[in-house]
Amino acid sequence: MCGRFTLRTPMTVLIEQFQLGLEAARQLALFEPRYNIAPTQDILTVRVDSKSGEREAALLRWGLIPSWTKEPQAGPPLINARGETLAEKPSFRTAVRRRRCLIAADGFYEWQKSAASTKKQPYYIHYGDNRPFAFAGLWDSWSARGATAKAAPAADALAIESCTIVTTLASKALASVHDRMPVILEPADYELWLDPAVQDPAAIGHLIAPNDNEAILAEPVSTHVNRVANDDPQCIQVQRALFD
Repeated sequence: MCGRFTLRTPMTVLIEQFQLGLEAARQLALFEPRYNIAPTQDILTVRVDSKSGEREAALLRWGLIPSWTKEPQAGPPLINARGETLAEKPSFRTAVRRRRCLIAADGFYEWQKSAASTKKQPYYIHYGDNRPFAFAGLWDSWSARGATAKAAPAADALAIESCTIVTTLASKALASVHDRMPVILEPADYELWLDPAVQDPAAIGHLIAPNDNEAILAEPVSTHVNRVANDDPQCIQVQRALFD
């Protein structure tokens, strides 16, 4: 599972990393560093524009709302999608074929359970050199049109674009922290994941796998990160584990 993550990398670096155009540079110029991104917040994604065929940056709500859902708040937000069953689940099977995206990040948090304590130890997981990377993501667009026959005109215009992070089994290095992890794509795989012409899930199945890169670190941090309102550098400060 992935329930919190960070994006501190300067936008100039992200624009180069994800091969975005000048429009993205203007759109994201004022994007602030974020140390504690949480579900239902808007997050930075990269997808292919259906008209131009070019990559575009988009701020999407984290917590996928399938287009066929009657109410956007029906049930908990779908912040994660199990990679093993994407092609089977109604919420994801269309998106995995037609609406894949990259979710920009440079670290994420996971909480380790302890048999000796009721407390959970948060860990910050990131590359040792703090390079940015991309989670494999899916997106969808929900509209109030058709959700109810009695919708008000203002509601008819409501549209929400949202996304979810694809997860897989944890790598050997991270398995002691949690049994699952987000799918972290290598830059060489961005093009295939985004390619709208690739609609067979089997063609991208090999990408949905644990990332065993030895440069990925898991470091204990304080419970400061537990509170969503705390969005500051203290969230990622390494400290002695709570129950060593």
